[in-house]
Amino acid sequence: MGKYFSWEKIIKVIPQLTPFLSVTFQIAIIGLIFGTLLGLFVAWLRVKKIPVVNQILSVYISFMRGTPLLVQLMLTYYVLPTVLDSAFGIDIGDWEKIAYVELAFILNEGAFLGEIFRSAIEAIPVSQTEAGYSVGLTNWQTFYRIVLPQALKVAIPAYGTDIVWLFHNTSVACMVGVMDFLGRARSMAVNNKYMLEGYAYVAFVYVIISVLLTFIAGLIPASLAAKKDPVILTGMHIFLEADSCCT
Repeated sequence: MGKYFSWEKIIKVIPQLTPFLSVTFQIAIIGLIFGTLLGLFVAWLRVKKIPVVNQILSVYISFMRGTPLLVQLMLTYYVLPTVLDSAFGIDIGDWEKIAYVELAFILNEGAFLGEIFRSAIEAIPVSQTEAGYSVGLTNWQTFYRIVLPQALKVAIPAYGTDIVWLFHNTSVACMVGVMDFLGRARSMAVNNKYMLEGYAYVAFVYVIISVLLTFIAGLIPASLAAKKDPVILTGMHIFLEADSCCT
């Protein structure tokens, strides 16, 4: 084993690899934040079932869910700049490589989270929306104050799983030359012959972070279940809630 693996090399590898973990976190966090916002917007449009828009979103979601993330990344990096430049005169050729990666993740997350949020919203009884309308809440107030808080509770388990999946898939960033955590390990494997040690450390870190994310995601539903539901559902309470929204 000593011929192929060295603990001394591991000690050398750790300080050289760890700083690049911040790049991986950057991709994951930006993809998650803006992907969540896009997903909420997509879910809202899907629930409204607006003609033409709904069909376009169906194609978008089917494409994102039906193709590998790596293919989407390649299309974003190599094809999108050419299409935007030739069709609309928009030049994004001077973007940094990581920007293309983040865009690919945002679009991918928007599709997956859009379906998660849509399913969660549609799981809320229609009577909740009708109750909001009946006491004078606007469409937005009904959605924001009554439907969304309940839908988020339904969506959280799948959302937590998606976060772990997102973190795993940041590893494709190095395929377009982004020097992230795995990208740096690949570079060291070529230049310093620290192949086994570098990849072993990367795998160890991915496992630890994935376990932590899974643990945290598992705590959130239990925490929410233990709290009193802030959403007022029926009767005089919903009237009082509506009155407080409008004043």
